[in-house]
Amino acid sequence: MGAPDTPESFEVEIRPTRLRFIARADESLRSSATRSGVSMPSSCRNGTCRACIWKLEQGTVRYLIEWPGLSAEEMREGFILPCVAHPTSQLVISPA
Repeated sequence: MGAPDTPESFEVEIRPTRLRFIARADESLRSSATRSGVSMPSSCRNGTCRACIWKLEQGTVRYLIEWPGLSAEEMREGFILPCVAHPTSQLVISPA
């Protein structure tokens, strides 16, 4: 019998501290951070309050909701909402 399927995981680095944690592709960055003992600010946990806005320095994320609480300009500039962002690659993020 084969090993059970495990979700894909990616390393996340927080700058400037260089703190790192492992984020699972099947959960939000904030959930993965919390599971790893890393605290991130949040309030609504559904992408509307913007309390958790961070800057994506490297890597890519996807959203399960149609449009997170970011403007088109903020998205172009690389801002993300970790409460609803799921990693699709290794990431480097920094507080906004």
